[in-house]
Amino acid sequence: MIKQQLYFLGIGGIGMSALAQYFIKQGHEVYGYDRIETEITDKLIQLGAKVYTYDRVDRIPSVCKNKANTTVVFTPAIPQNSPQLKFFKANGFDIFKRSEVLGELSKDLHCLAVGGTHGKTTTSSILAHLLHESGKKITAFLGGISSNFGSNFISEGNDYMVVEADEFDRSFLTLHPDLLCITSMDVDHLDIYQNVENLEASFQSFATLVSNPNNRLVREGLDVSGVSYGMSKYAEVRVEHVRIENGHYVFDFHSKDQILKGLQLRLPGEHNLMNATVAIAMALSVGCDSQSIATALQHFQGVDRRFSVRTEEPAVVIDDYAHHPTEINQMADAVKQFYPSAKRIAVFQPHLFSRTRDFCKGFAESLSQFDHTILLDIYPARELPVPGVSSQSILEKMSGSVEIVSKGQLPEKVADAGADVVVVMGAGDIAAEVQPIVEHLKRTSYVG
Repeated sequence: MIKQQLYFLGIGGIGMSALAQYFIKQGHEVYGYDRIETEITDKLIQLGAKVYTYDRVDRIPSVCKNKANTTVVFTPAIPQNSPQLKFFKANGFDIFKRSEVLGELSKDLHCLAVGGTHGKTTTSSILAHLLHESGKKITAFLGGISSNFGSNFISEGNDYMVVEADEFDRSFLTLHPDLLCITSMDVDHLDIYQNVENLEASFQSFATLVSNPNNRLVREGLDVSGVSYGMSKYAEVRVEHVRIENGHYVFDFHSKDQILKGLQLRLPGEHNLMNATVAIAMALSVGCDSQSIATALQHFQGVDRRFSVRTEEPAVVIDDYAHHPTEINQMADAVKQFYPSAKRIAVFQPHLFSRTRDFCKGFAESLSQFDHTILLDIYPARELPVPGVSSQSILEKMSGSVEIVSKGQLPEKVADAGADVVVVMGAGDIAAEVQPIVEHLKRTSYVG
C-alpha cells in the first residue's frame, strides 16, 4: 500500500504531522506541502522531511512526480481545487486520506481509540502517559502536543496503539479498535453531517467497530451501548469524593472491579476530571497497575493549548483551543471554579464561517459568562466567506461587555480591560497572539 516515498498534502496539521513522523521513523522518505512554516514543520524538517510552502505543481520535487514510487496522503482540510492535489489525481497516483492510512496501521496493532466531539485530545494524551508510565511500549497518534512528551507522536513499541479518533469527515470509521471510548457527542461539523441525527448515527457506527460492549466506555447520558462512566452514582465507572486541594483535584475512582483512592489531577474543569476517569479505566483494562496509574496521573502536565497557563503575573493568561460553545462553557466553568473572585475576560477568534453561522447564538451565550469579551475576525481555514456571517453576528446576540478588535489592537485592548484572568480561545491562528499579549501586560505593568 505505502511506497518508499510519501508526499503529504497538509503536512503541518497536527494529525498529518504525527503520521509523517511515524513514516520517518520507519525509514521512508517524507516530503510535503503546507501553506505556512510553523514549529511543527520546523520539527519535521529537523527529523529529515522536506517541506514546501507553495501549492504549485512546479514545487513538487521531481522524485515525487513518479507514481511508481510515491504515495500521496492528504487531509480533507486541503481544498479540492489545490493545484498539487489535482496534479496527483490527474496522473493516477495512489492517494489516501490520512484516516485511511491510520486505519491500515490500526489493523495490525492492539488499538485503543478515543473518540468524542470534545475531550479526545486530552483523554488520549492522558491514556498514552498512563500506559508509558506503566511500562507499556506504545505508538500514539495525538491531536495535540503532549507536555510530558513534547510531541504529538510517541514511538516506543507495538504493545498498544493509542489514537485520537476524529469524527470530522467520518474519519474514525476507518479505524480497527480493540477498545474505545466516547467522551461526548455534541453537534458539530454540520458542513459534513448536516444534522444531529447523522452525527449520532456516525458515532453509533464508530462504537460498533468494537463488537464487545464491555470494550466500549461511554460517557453517561449518551445513547450508545457500553460501560458508562461519569460522576453520578449510576455510572458503572465513576468518581467520588471530589475536592480541590492546593490547586489540584483530589478524587476516588470506582469501577466494578477496583477502587483507587486519593488520585490527583492538575487539570482544572470537571470535563478534564471525566477525561482522566475514562483514561484510567482504559489503562486498567489493559493491565496497568493502580500504583503506576496514581503516580503517573499526578505528574500529567497537560496538552499544549488545553488550559495552558502562559503567565500568572501581572494577570493569569490562559491559552486554549476551545472553538465550540460547549468547550467555551467548560472553560468558563473551570475558570470560575479555580479563580472564583477574579475579573475574567475572554479573547475569542471564531473558527469557520459555517460553525459561526450554525452556533452563533451558542457562542453569544457562552461568551456572555465572562466579564468582558474581545472578538477577532473569523478564521476561515478551508472555507470561503458566507454572506451575512461575521464576528459581528456573535456580538449582536451577546449580553454584557463586548468589542471586536484587530490583531494589532489586541494586546493594548486586553491591557485596557484590566482583567485578573485572560482566556484566549480559538482553533485558528490566535495562538500566535498570546505571547504579544503576555509581553504587553508585563511591559505596561512594569511601567505602571
